Amino acid sequence: MTAQLSDNELQMIRRRERLLGPAYRLFYDEPLHIVRGEGVWLYDANGRRYLDMYNNVPHVGHCHPRVVEALHRQQQTLNTHTRYLHENVLNYAERLTGKLPDGLDIAMFSCTGSEANELALRLARTYTGNMGTIVTSFAYHGNTYAIAQISTEDTCPEGRGNGVVTITAPDMYRGYNKADAADHYAAQVAAATKTLQDRGVGVAALIVDTIFSSEGVVTLPADYLRKAVDIVHDAGGLFIADEVQPGFGRTGTHFWGFERHEVMPDIVTMGKPMGNGHPLSATITRREIVEAFADQAHYFNTFGGNPVSCAAGLAVLDVLEEERLQENALKVGAYIRDGIKKLATRFELIGDVRGSGFFIAVELVTDRQKKTPATKQADWIVNDLRKRGVLTSSTGPDENSLKLRPPMVLSQNDADFMLQQLADSLAAV
Repeated sequence: MTAQLSDNELQMIRRRERLLGPAYRLFYDEPLHIVRGEGVWLYDANGRRYLDMYNNVPHVGHCHPRVVEALHRQQQTLNTHTRYLHENVLNYAERLTGKLPDGLDIAMFSCTGSEANELALRLARTYTGNMGTIVTSFAYHGNTYAIAQISTEDTCPEGRGNGVVTITAPDMYRGYNKADAADHYAAQVAAATKTLQDRGVGVAALIVDTIFSSEGVVTLPADYLRKAVDIVHDAGGLFIADEVQPGFGRTGTHFWGFERHEVMPDIVTMGKPMGNGHPLSATITRREIVEAFADQAHYFNTFGGNPVSCAAGLAVLDVLEEERLQENALKVGAYIRDGIKKLATRFELIGDVRGSGFFIAVELVTDRQKKTPATKQADWIVNDLRKRGVLTSSTGPDENSLKLRPPMVLSQNDADFMLQQLADSLAAV
């Protein structure tokens, strides 16, 4: 902690530690006291603004007036659970499933991505009669008890249970990258299915975040995910596409991350961005999967799919379409990647630039030939950018990749500001 923090902020940190406990973490060496947000900007208690290049939760921008008005209007009228009839949940389910391929036509609502993934596992295990889950070795899918076991980024192997087997994320930059890379990584999936079968739990599901965010937004070999899903299907399991981070047009090229890989999920989960920060999530699947589940259990989530949340969700879809934000992500995202690639000709620290739309990773290395992770430098730059008015974070197993994931309303002028600050930071490191 530095002397830059005010007495009030230092007192807030002490209160936070006393009231919230030691498990919580704050961003940055000098934590920020944010009091207001608008569009792509966040404002601290002193009125200084920061460009938000990290927060995907306010998907269409902080405090978007259309979303705020929709929330306010519905909250004035009614907010209750889904055991009463209400058109909002039906209208939203219809709009949402209309964005997905035919067959993915049943929407089950909850409040968080963790809950959506928890329900997805319950559906997969009930439908297949199996319990085993295959997940990448540095993934994050949520924080319920069951989902923490497959959030391998935070959970040690001995805490994952007998029903979880990990595979290596198919990283074409740092990992195996020869012509047969798809088959090489798919072979790990085949081995994982055998391990689960040998343990007597069988294969219920393969689950991946389709942008592989925690792994560093890795570039996949062509056909890898299709091969992996085929192997899992042959073993009797389902494919769960976790779209909490890449969904809703963020990649620019497609509305859903799984579409980039030309693969069809059995279950799709989503959360955070769909309500622009209001607690709303969903698990979407095929009718026969839900029917098998309904034969054994009912589903009820007190405020999952409530009228106010669905009003927010509908407003987000309206804004995405009317303001053409997927197109904006594609155009401005490409501009950012091109700008960073130009910086790479000046700064040897940049080893790789990858991603799509408004989900970009900048991998930093101390040696381009050896690809030595520049973990300390990445941490320094994240904190230096914060001082320069740009908020981001690091990702990947070595935490050496800058993660750029701004609200979808980021403009080219905003991108120019970010690129200039990044250039200055790289020069200073």
